[in-house]
Amino acid sequence: MANKPNIVYLLTDQIRACSLPVYGDTQIETPHIDRLAQEGTVFSNAVATAPVCTPYRSMLLTGRHPQTTGHLINFVKTRHDEIGLGDVFNRNGYRTAWVGKWHLHTGSFPEIGGRDYVPEGRDRLGFQHWRGYNFHTDYFNGTVNLDGWRNERWKGYETDALNRYAFQFLDEARKPKLAVKSMDDMDDNTPFCLFISPHQAHSTPDDFAPQKYYNRLPEKLQLPENVPEKQREQSLKIYRHYLAMTLAVDDMLGDLMAYLEKTGRVENTLLIFGSDHGTQGGAQGINFWAKKKPYEESIKVPLIMRLPGVFEDNRTCDTLTSPVDLFPSLCGLCGIQPPRTVEGYDLSASWRGETDAFEQDAVLTMNFGATYDYLVDGDEWRGVRTKTHSYARWLDGPRMLYDIETDPLQMNNLIDDPEAEPLADEMENTLQNLMDSRNDKLQPATSYTDWYDAQRRIVRNAHGPLGDPEDEPDWSLLNRFDSPY
Repeated sequence: MANKPNIVYLLTDQIRACSLPVYGDTQIETPHIDRLAQEGTVFSNAVATAPVCTPYRSMLLTGRHPQTTGHLINFVKTRHDEIGLGDVFNRNGYRTAWVGKWHLHTGSFPEIGGRDYVPEGRDRLGFQHWRGYNFHTDYFNGTVNLDGWRNERWKGYETDALNRYAFQFLDEARKPKLAVKSMDDMDDNTPFCLFISPHQAHSTPDDFAPQKYYNRLPEKLQLPENVPEKQREQSLKIYRHYLAMTLAVDDMLGDLMAYLEKTGRVENTLLIFGSDHGTQGGAQGINFWAKKKPYEESIKVPLIMRLPGVFEDNRTCDTLTSPVDLFPSLCGLCGIQPPRTVEGYDLSASWRGETDAFEQDAVLTMNFGATYDYLVDGDEWRGVRTKTHSYARWLDGPRMLYDIETDPLQMNNLIDDPEAEPLADEMENTLQNLMDSRNDKLQPATSYTDWYDAQRRIVRNAHGPLGDPEDEPDWSLLNRFDSPY
């Protein structure tokens, strides 16, 4: 493994683990995801602890919880003083790039169709090369942002188009460095960190996917037992669109793997496949496209990594991994010190399979309100996910406790089982401790109204009022306390 491997992170949207063959599905074929798993490591306990787009993406890119960053709902403006993964990697010699969906800004909200723009500077959290967009669902002939307040419309389907933009960035990285004029002048010795984020398999009011992907689906699809009869007809119709988009993402990964092979970058590139949350798919009687639930369909996400010498040989890693752990763990893999702002754990030793490596026993799961984009009271809950059980408590009273090893479809709620009472008490105690560590309270969504100003900028968090949301970061936090620099 190279000292500082390249990183290519394919971050998909709303793809749940249980719909992929590598996690047990038998209805579709995803040869490229399967190949990545065969050549790499499959993570069996990757958890979207706040299964909504913006909260997850914020945790991934800052290593901090929503209670700290203020990303409780979608379409809020990230504070300029947040130190992001892009900042840290480009300050450690990496060329950083973002291609595709961002969703850490307001964009054109409340209009969420068509073109929007994420301004250059701190709104892009340190990513130097940018072909992103905040949010839209124009999967055919959509747009990405250029610099200078310009957009560009792509031709064809999103997964193909975003790969083209990614390959353009990677081609620039291969040019001989004759004279350094800007960060665009890179040679083969400059490591890169590239995120590619297609919006698939998220819902859209328009066409979902090219017909060729529908042609690859079985004539009859099946749904698991935890989808009640009343949900089945509608869920089956939507599931066909969902799986077609999933196949498009699989082809996208295949083209990306082929490009890395063609350019001789397999051996020194950490290739990651993941998703920001799942989807209920009708399970538990809940709308197909719903997430923000404590059930496995929403919170258990795929995470597969390949890096020769580290993640290889079809290994399984059962390390309990939260989104806030991804940033510091990637730093650990690349020999980079994470900033002191990070709240997640560096799990890189455990990921590598080292003996006696640190692991966490439980992660805090959460949802802050009834809707994705506004603070509306309802459906507030907090929970705990371990390797074997999932527990949650709603603000309005109900609780759940499932043994996810013996009951993966979560059809037998143990919360009223007298024999499970000691475990429920233990999980509740763990929940309280995790919430206390974040200064978190289970409260109505409207209690957070003063966390945002009139421009949807974050001005408060669980610890109290914050400074100007457009202040620069305190860059001294990049250094360790014991650093002489």
